[in-house]
Amino acid sequence: MSGSKHALNWTTLLIAIPVGFVASLVTLAFRGVIDLINRLLFNSDSEITVAMHVWPWIFWPLLVGAGGVLAGFFLRYAVAIEKQETVKTDYLEVINARLDAVPTKTSLFRALSSIASIGSGASIGKEGPMVQLSALSGSLMGRWFPQMRNSDIVAMAAAAGLSSVYHAPLASAIFVAEIAFGISALQRLIPLIVASAVAVMTMWSLGFRSALYPLSEALFQMDISSLLMTIVIGLAAGLAGWLLIKLIARSKAQFARIKSLPARLGLGGLAVGFLALISTDILGNGYEVIVKIIDGHYVLAGLIGLLVLKTLATTLSVGSNAVGGLFTPSLLIGALLGVALAQMGAVLHLPVGDTLLYAAIGMAAVLAAVSQAPLMAMLMVLEMTLNSSLLFPIMIASVLASMVVYRLQSASTYPVVSNHFSRSEAKFDFDNMRVDQLIIPGAALQPEESVGQALAVSSLKRERYVYVINSAGQFLGVVSIHDISRKVLSQEITLDSPVSSVMDDNFPCIFQNQSMREGWEAFARVTLERLPVLNNPQERRFMGALTKTSLIQKAQEFL
Repeated sequence: MSGSKHALNWTTLLIAIPVGFVASLVTLAFRGVIDLINRLLFNSDSEITVAMHVWPWIFWPLLVGAGGVLAGFFLRYAVAIEKQETVKTDYLEVINARLDAVPTKTSLFRALSSIASIGSGASIGKEGPMVQLSALSGSLMGRWFPQMRNSDIVAMAAAAGLSSVYHAPLASAIFVAEIAFGISALQRLIPLIVASAVAVMTMWSLGFRSALYPLSEALFQMDISSLLMTIVIGLAAGLAGWLLIKLIARSKAQFARIKSLPARLGLGGLAVGFLALISTDILGNGYEVIVKIIDGHYVLAGLIGLLVLKTLATTLSVGSNAVGGLFTPSLLIGALLGVALAQMGAVLHLPVGDTLLYAAIGMAAVLAAVSQAPLMAMLMVLEMTLNSSLLFPIMIASVLASMVVYRLQSASTYPVVSNHFSRSEAKFDFDNMRVDQLIIPGAALQPEESVGQALAVSSLKRERYVYVINSAGQFLGVVSIHDISRKVLSQEITLDSPVSSVMDDNFPCIFQNQSMREGWEAFARVTLERLPVLNNPQERRFMGALTKTSLIQKAQEFL
């Protein structure tokens, strides 16, 4: 393979095909394990929201709590290994940091923790461990393809795993590009799309071909009322996503007081189990509940109540460190919010049309808010519903929701997103800063002062050059301490000689209104640590100095 390891070529695309195939089989295997646990615990093939009713209600908190305790033991072991070996397990961190591999042992123990939580009904999504295990499969396969970076193969596998879960190849590829790479560069995006598409084709060939959510036949009518409702849902979803992120952060802080992971996850499971006494629809990731919402099974009061309960349950499960995803819980919260607001509009006699269609708009908006990946959210909901009439309202709501969270300065649920935002803002600040914002004082003397004074000032300030200015503050040049020392030793000058006798009047300088980039370019042309800063080319009044170190420190914020 000629060229860089990143280069897009036929080899990259050919590698993406088996990676996508294996990733889809991994997700199917995970589903099979969860189904097996369901049959063992509940003797049922139904979703956890229905299967839980096999047991008397008094056992519900105990079952979810026991699952949390077991999950805690597995997670505690995984965390201990991570601390001991100082490794990063999360596939997004591996991709973002361009690490060599996804750790096998910690990924498997985190998956076992997730299986215990999900199998017992914790309010988390299945996609997290599915995609993590898919990424692990890509990492293991990467050993067979030394011509490519392992982190790039992990990215393909992660996109393929997510695509297998949601049947949304384009959105899955873009998600990994948006979140892990921070860009949607074509060279990195195309192999992700190939891997994701192969994963979906595999799922189709095995009989999983229908749209995930039954909205493909309905038609969204775009008019003023529906547009206003879309805007309201987008803004409300942004607030709901922001609130969910804040609540999860607060929940994590509270649960962190419990040092034992089994106790922590057990308590979280117990709390979710008690909430299930009000409604078992809060259990699990929420897929079946979304289908029921779209089928119109809930009245307004039920939607609002379930919205509150699901938010609390998700906060408790994620806050207690249950290993899982936030995708489907976010989708359920969005569906509840969208339909509830649309039904409120209908109660007020607003011509909003089919209120159930707003489930999809809310799903995309809350997902965009929580993940801070709006492009992924738009495409994923469109691919999951196969309803092109929803494109425009989903775009509006997703962007609005994402912007609300961004403006409220709330972090994404994915730390690498916050890193990308921080780097982007630091780069913007750097490009728009002026030189005068980093000026420091510089040692300066009058031209008639002695070279002995220049040596003293240099020793005191620890500077190699001393600047020379006249009585009006105008920059005249510099004197080099090395030049002074050499000429004094050769007796060309004495310590009483004026600095004007050794002054360099053609010394490079920069001006205070120049951009930081121009300052960077000025340093690139010289080997100096400091440059004098003047007010403008005409007056040439000395303002201070700019150091190379300060520029590098500022640039490190986005490099």
